[in-house]
Amino acid sequence: MAMSAASPHSLLLKKPNHRTTATTQFTGFPINPSRAATTTYKPISITCSTTTPLQDRPAATSQSSDRVFNFAAGPATLPEIVLKKAESELYNWRGSGMSVMEMSHRGKEFLSIIQKAESDLRALLDIPSEYAVLFLQGGATTQFASVPLNLCNPDDPVDYIVTGSWGDKAFKEATKFCKPTVIWSGKSEKYTKIPDFDALEQNPSAKYLHICTNETIHGVEFKNYPTPKNKDAILIADMSSNFCSKPVEVSKFGVIYAGAQKNVGPSGVTIVIIRKDLIRNAQPTTPVMLDYKIHAENNSLYNTPPCYGIYMCGLVFEDLLAQGGLVEIEKKNIKKGQLLYDTIDQSNGFYRCPVEKSVRSLMNVPFTLEKSELEAEFIKEAAKENMVQLKGHRSVGGMRASIYNAMSLAGVEKLVAFMKDFQARHG
Repeated sequence: MAMSAASPHSLLLKKPNHRTTATTQFTGFPINPSRAATTTYKPISITCSTTTPLQDRPAATSQSSDRVFNFAAGPATLPEIVLKKAESELYNWRGSGMSVMEMSHRGKEFLSIIQKAESDLRALLDIPSEYAVLFLQGGATTQFASVPLNLCNPDDPVDYIVTGSWGDKAFKEATKFCKPTVIWSGKSEKYTKIPDFDALEQNPSAKYLHICTNETIHGVEFKNYPTPKNKDAILIADMSSNFCSKPVEVSKFGVIYAGAQKNVGPSGVTIVIIRKDLIRNAQPTTPVMLDYKIHAENNSLYNTPPCYGIYMCGLVFEDLLAQGGLVEIEKKNIKKGQLLYDTIDQSNGFYRCPVEKSVRSLMNVPFTLEKSELEAEFIKEAAKENMVQLKGHRSVGGMRASIYNAMSLAGVEKLVAFMKDFQARHG
């Protein structure tokens, strides 16, 4: 059972035949004692003791002096508390005598890691029991093929709403495996809007409706979700860049998939949440590594998974729970986003965000300068102030600040202060 977000705990590792003064204490993460790993040659006992209440958990309001504020779109910044936890466990994971990177993926140590990661993710998103959670590889881009291969036949119609580059890529990949239709595209308006759902002309026979809930490049985010017109169809979402940034009603979706490298871990892990009744026979030509049924039957261990990446995701999930879960995370993200967008909107046109206000992303904030010739100087000066990766995607230019969960309020405040100073000097 996942540890309640309201019960932060310390992990006390007491080695047999050692004095109690040798006890090592790790704080900041809840731990499930029933899934703690032990080894036959170095047994450990694990106890949990209540520590600081969640509301008293130190907020990430400052940055270590030797680290930059990293506004990259992905791979992205990770919580310092997670990195330090991983550092402390890198050489010898919880008394096992080995690093997570050295573990057999079928050994009891790693099984405890992946099982707890799934349990904590289920707690974060309140994932119903009728959904399977898969830890896969290949990024969300691989899911562009996996989804149609697993959910429909070659002649089946499916619908796509294209609100940015990633939705467009998903549609193009699907053309190889089924009969997709773009029922709405924001390309003509440079991907700055999301459609009125009631006006969508859906195919009544479509097997599914696909959306990308947050477009990383263009900074467009769904604030609510459409309903497939076909009562037997399902809603499918690529949630890569706003995954675990806010609560989501999982039961509205047939499939949710996400690359981990934005909000929940390092690159290399792809998470798929799929309703179990949709896991059936894939198209005959489906490669085994793209077959949901194979991975579900083998509990994500059909072949060697990205073990260390899954471990890191697990640490992030623990940290998100320790912060109070996704309701609290969303509040922090709204505060950061509002601060940055207000600075842009109140600059009298010096900074501009092209995205319609009602659908602006809380994760990826694109903006340009009125004097485009100053953009290179902006990026150069920001880097000197230890704020990096602010250059916009090569396909759109300008700037982009990715302010995922792990970006502290202090980072956004420093960026805003710099933007105001830059405007004062160049306006």
